[in-house]
Amino acid sequence: MASIQATRLKKGMLVKVQQDLFRVLELQHVTPGNLRGFVRVKFRNIRNGSLSDQKLRSEDTLDRATLDEREMQYLYQDGDAYCFMDTSSYEQQHISSEALGDSVQYLKAEMTITVEFYGSEPVGIELPPTVDLQVTDTAPGIKGATASAQVKPATLETGLVVQVPPFVNTGDLIRVSTDTGEYLSRA
Repeated sequence: MASIQATRLKKGMLVKVQQDLFRVLELQHVTPGNLRGFVRVKFRNIRNGSLSDQKLRSEDTLDRATLDEREMQYLYQDGDAYCFMDTSSYEQQHISSEALGDSVQYLKAEMTITVEFYGSEPVGIELPPTVDLQVTDTAPGIKGATASAQVKPATLETGLVVQVPPFVNTGDLIRVSTDTGEYLSRA
């Protein structure tokens, strides 16, 4: 178990506090005037999904969870769980939507991704930097509109809603960033 200083935490990291695993959702470094700096962190408990806020001193250390990574293929959604298959052993694994978080909005059937395991327990997935998704619903483009900053909402095949330029139509395949959830280009 490797220790990590509070100031070196990053969004998405997994840390162990007592016997529970927490994923870092948000963090903010605060340095008030003549006082010592601290780190304000928002955690999600991996096992029960509860959220917690903590204020850590700069010199505090946390135990970073050591994860095993396995290549797996996303198969289907089964209620509140998502089914993945190990590409080497063909063993199937169900992962709850709480463990996956917002990542579920980027999952397409038969997509191969990296699944993170803590021991034998799946705790999350590592998405590729971009995914190509089909537009299922959007308003038609306005002919003659020349405003360069004009955008419209588009619903994608996974249910994700992104802002797209006016030339994107229903049925188009677009590339979306998994970090920011923003439209990048046509695919």
